[in-house]
Amino acid sequence: MAKPGATRRSRTRRLLGVDVGGTFTDFLYWDGTTLQVAKRPSTPDDPSRAILEGIAAEEWSPQEVVHGSTVATNTLLTRTGARIALITTKGFADTLAIGRQARPHLYALHPIRNEPLVPEELCFEVDERIAADGSVVTPLADADVDAVLDRIALLKVDTVAICLLFSFVNAEHEKRIAERAVQRGMLVSVSHEILPEHREFERMSTTVANAYVAPAMARYLNALERGLRTDADESAPGRVRIMQSNGGSISAADAGREAVRTVLSGPAGGVVGAFAAGQASGFDDVITFDMGGTSADVSLCPGRILERTDLNIDGIPIKTPAVAVHTVGAGGGSITWIDSGGALRVGPHSAGADPGPAAYGRGELPTVTDAHAVLGRLRPDQFLGGAMRLHPDRAERAISTVAAAFGDDLARAARATIAVVNANMVRALRVISVEQGYDPAAFTLVAFGGAGPLHACDLADELSIPTVLIPAAPGVLSASGMLHADVTKDEEQGLILQLHADATGSVDALDAIFIQLEERARSALAADGYERGIRLARSADLRYAGQSHELSVPLRKGATATAIRKALARAHVERFGHADPSRAVEVVVVRVKARAAGFRARRVSPKPLAPSDPVTATVHWDRPRRTTIQDRASVPRRGVVGPAILTQLDTTTLIPPGWEAKPDTAHNLVLRRTSRRRKKRA
Repeated sequence: MAKPGATRRSRTRRLLGVDVGGTFTDFLYWDGTTLQVAKRPSTPDDPSRAILEGIAAEEWSPQEVVHGSTVATNTLLTRTGARIALITTKGFADTLAIGRQARPHLYALHPIRNEPLVPEELCFEVDERIAADGSVVTPLADADVDAVLDRIALLKVDTVAICLLFSFVNAEHEKRIAERAVQRGMLVSVSHEILPEHREFERMSTTVANAYVAPAMARYLNALERGLRTDADESAPGRVRIMQSNGGSISAADAGREAVRTVLSGPAGGVVGAFAAGQASGFDDVITFDMGGTSADVSLCPGRILERTDLNIDGIPIKTPAVAVHTVGAGGGSITWIDSGGALRVGPHSAGADPGPAAYGRGELPTVTDAHAVLGRLRPDQFLGGAMRLHPDRAERAISTVAAAFGDDLARAARATIAVVNANMVRALRVISVEQGYDPAAFTLVAFGGAGPLHACDLADELSIPTVLIPAAPGVLSASGMLHADVTKDEEQGLILQLHADATGSVDALDAIFIQLEERARSALAADGYERGIRLARSADLRYAGQSHELSVPLRKGATATAIRKALARAHVERFGHADPSRAVEVVVVRVKARAAGFRARRVSPKPLAPSDPVTATVHWDRPRRTTIQDRASVPRRGVVGPAILTQLDTTTLIPPGWEAKPDTAHNLVLRRTSRRRKKRA
């Protein structure tokens, strides 16, 4: 992929960050001198088409593209992945079907569970067994392997998932099966490479999910690289990096092999961009709020970006490092409707990019965007910098379909739509803050996405958050996060190792594993051209002896057994409110994250879209009010007092009555209340 020294020359290279959303595809382009912003409707049938059309329309010639892909996620959600066979240890072919026997809906009288990604007839067993300590209990016979592969060859599968018991301790048998499968021309996903950790169900589920989505991801990336190669210069044709769920990027080749690492690709880029924007303005403790056309993603960052590994995509458990993001079906395209009990509901279904909200000119169903258009909060001639004109008359017709419950008052129906979608998002914000023991009032809300700045102050009022930050280019912040994200490589190794206070030998064994993982991570980055300036971070999944679950705890290089025990105690108190320092500590997973610095450039400053003289118009808030409307870039240093509407290419920012906004030195907008009076609910 990138040539040696690419990190040092990033300022002179032409780079493009792309985020494909459900409604719009966002672009942030660095031509070596300036940053340029663009948005265009997504093409759900082929996400790469919007990317290539956008590049052609803007006449860009990127040498490298960093892309947030939804291919893996959509493949899982739509169940359109590869036909795969599973090879596992004798007696464990039903692992996926049995799972954890947990009921996702405790009180459902007739619970419905999705079928496993591998049907029963494609699950195969081999007679082998590795013990928990890595010793061989039952040797693997090559004849047994060949017999299974012969049966698989007759079934015309696309790829093979291999997951044997305790292969994360001793991968000898998995490697032999994989080698013989590859010799036959089969594509394979092997559990000791995808997830070398304990818990066979989660390891098997993650390996199978990778096998399921990898062919689709590889095809998509190959097509995208071919399309980019048409217009790119010969020095670096069609180079692509993909955003991972953990907030870092990897090469297209790695993303094709380990596609499961990209299932939260887009939301991760937004959190990275929002956290960086908060730090640039002096806010370390932030709650990121990304509202696009289809969903809203929220994440709490208490001075750092939090990670998790226990993902669940449409009932499929996936263990992979990921930014801790909570998602709800609340976006600008979310459809508002009346349920059977006569209550107004918003979402989770969305009008998406095709046909889109009624105000866009093709759809007919009422959406959140249509509600804003009816209230006069979206300016028809200034949407997307004038590149796309809104149709308020169509928005009014759409909202009228739910207005009967409000005495056919369109403004009341529109305000109620906004109130309901806000309530949905407030619940999501409470999940990541109050329910985790954090007071949202101690944080700054960083709002972005095409619709985030329209709702930010309302949400802050509901949660008593004192400050809202709107980044310079909020509508393309996810693309910005992808462009600026570090190139990362995660390495992990599962084990069971007990640490007592005087466990010197155990600590030496642990340090040896860390060193081995660090060498593997460095080699992987070097293969992509990143050899200098690599930063390494160690962590481990720790628990007290006798516990079933563990906490991921950062560790310093050379940490002693005592230091590791104290680190777990601190994490345990922070998470559960207590600790047991007298109990033995178990190391369950050892982790290393290697980072090579991503793109760094000057801050984005939006350019004025039109003559900057402010105008006034009547806009519905709690009631119709005369409202200032102006281009964001023309806001003076003293700021602007609400009610006001600020327009720019990639979004519209609402400053309600009782709020004021001032630009800061980082070109971000800082919004604060001018009074302590809470906004009256619609």
